[in-house]
Amino acid sequence: MLKKILAVTIAFTGFISTKAQTDSTKKAPVATNTFTASVDAYYRTNFNAPTGKTNNYTSFTNSQNSFELGMASVRWDHTIGKISATADLGFGRRANEFSYNDAGAMTAIKQLYVSYQISDKIKLTMGKWATHVGFELLDAYANRNYSMSYGFSYGPFFHTGLKADVSLGGKSAFMIGVANPTDYTTTTSVNKVAIAQFSTGTKDDKLKAFLNYQGGSTGDKSGFNQFDLVLNGVKTNGVSSSWSSNALYLNFDPSSKVGLTLRGEYFDDKKSVTSAGIGSTVFATTLSANIKIDNLTIIPELRVDNGSNAIFFKGDGTATQTTSGFLIAAVYKF
Repeated sequence: MLKKILAVTIAFTGFISTKAQTDSTKKAPVATNTFTASVDAYYRTNFNAPTGKTNNYTSFTNSQNSFELGMASVRWDHTIGKISATADLGFGRRANEFSYNDAGAMTAIKQLYVSYQISDKIKLTMGKWATHVGFELLDAYANRNYSMSYGFSYGPFFHTGLKADVSLGGKSAFMIGVANPTDYTTTTSVNKVAIAQFSTGTKDDKLKAFLNYQGGSTGDKSGFNQFDLVLNGVKTNGVSSSWSSNALYLNFDPSSKVGLTLRGEYFDDKKSVTSAGIGSTVFATTLSANIKIDNLTIIPELRVDNGSNAIFFKGDGTATQTTSGFLIAAVYKF
């Protein structure tokens, strides 16, 4: 009897050993890492601003006759199997203004999220990520104009929450999610914001369209709805008929080393509902050149802003409807 028990035990142990050896031959998922970094700096002057004024109502370039640091940025993307994570950190004026509701080290977190690919068509993401609304992006190297539009400056910057990206086949997809009040990394508010996007395009990508949405309660606002349509560089944006932005981007590249971008924007804040309380419509025209030298891009830029009301200032301190300026920026990506 003892011999039989011993024989069964030996056989079972051998099976476990064989099974373990078989499992060990399976290939583990391959991990991939991608690192992206950039730095930028600029000099801006407004041609008619008096001392103590900048004649600027948009993000990241609120300075006058001064050399300024933009942002030092580093991003790490890691993927293994169906799981991925992104840590995107920034230090400087752009990062501070981007995370304006945060304090201390939290202002350096531009994006921080994890994703799980449930299937080849559905991906879940939780954390903080740059908004899907609009055409322009936080990182200077991702835009052809260095100064920002009014639509970007008063639209959402980022969301912190949970979202699902769903592929519909071909070039079509949609995203739906729920997030903290807009531009809040952390909050004690019970209010949450619904976010959504539908995207599509032609097979050759010559025509792309993005219909974006966010709505709900955020900060001290309630019952707001924001819709945004981006169609191959044409952007319309508005919040509950309170303010709106319409922008057109025209690109011309005479060579691989030189490019020109003309941005025309019509911004309406007659009701003074934005944080700046502009109380006017503004037509802003920005012409930027992109001069590329290896990883470095030099961006000289001319900008003219014309308001329906006298919201800018002359050198003698009197109000005026029109202002103009020049800046030159250096952007390096590595």
